[in-house]
Amino acid sequence: MDLGLSDHVAIITGSTRGLGLASAKALAAEGCRVVLSGRTPETLEQAARDVRAVAGGADRVLPIQADVTVPADIERLVTAAVETFGRIDILVNNVGGGSGGGIETGDADWQAAVDLTLFPAVRMSRAVVPHMRAAGRGVIMLIASIFGREAGGRMTYNAVKAAEISLGKTMAQQLAPDGIRVLSVSPGSILFPGGSWWKRQQADPAAIAQFVKQELPFGRFGTDREVGDVVAFLASPRASWVSGTSVVVDGCQSRAF
Repeated sequence: MDLGLSDHVAIITGSTRGLGLASAKALAAEGCRVVLSGRTPETLEQAARDVRAVAGGADRVLPIQADVTVPADIERLVTAAVETFGRIDILVNNVGGGSGGGIETGDADWQAAVDLTLFPAVRMSRAVVPHMRAAGRGVIMLIASIFGREAGGRMTYNAVKAAEISLGKTMAQQLAPDGIRVLSVSPGSILFPGGSWWKRQQADPAAIAQFVKQELPFGRFGTDREVGDVVAFLASPRASWVSGTSVVVDGCQSRAF
């Protein structure tokens, strides 16, 4: 299936590994020109090499060192994308996380979760909307989690992921008249090198094996590529009537209807 993404321009935040990198690869493989972002030069350049391998040309991938928790870096990232490629068709808000545990979690951890997850999504979306509005089209995606939809995981993480899902719904309703689609993607437990589930598996293989047996009906973790492929489809004109929803990619792990 041709997804109709040839020469579309996509920005992916937090795109040096995991779901961000997988999404960048999937979009590049479908013909997108891709803007990568990350804080560390070495990992950013490695990601650029990986994406260029499927993009069909080095000039189709633009790596920008940026910390999207810093408003000035967001402005610089968006400006570089427009100056290099002339437009922005797709934004994938992937940066996020949250430390802390239960109700005893202090204000600093709560603020850090909001600063790392919600504000970058708000600010990046706000920065690209004028460009999409001028073009009369665009797609904004937020990488959330099944634990933004139901109980599970850390309290801070659940709260900011739920906020992303709510943000996506509200933006979708506001921006539909401008031809801009907005949605969230809610992955389940995904295993990739260096990710949180990978670290837990390395630390306690037996406990993780039991988790897989009890919680994952297919008997395995999902992969970052499986999420990236869904992102590419949802970003494409083939998904033109999908907006305002949260698409679950979890191998039927979650319990929500």
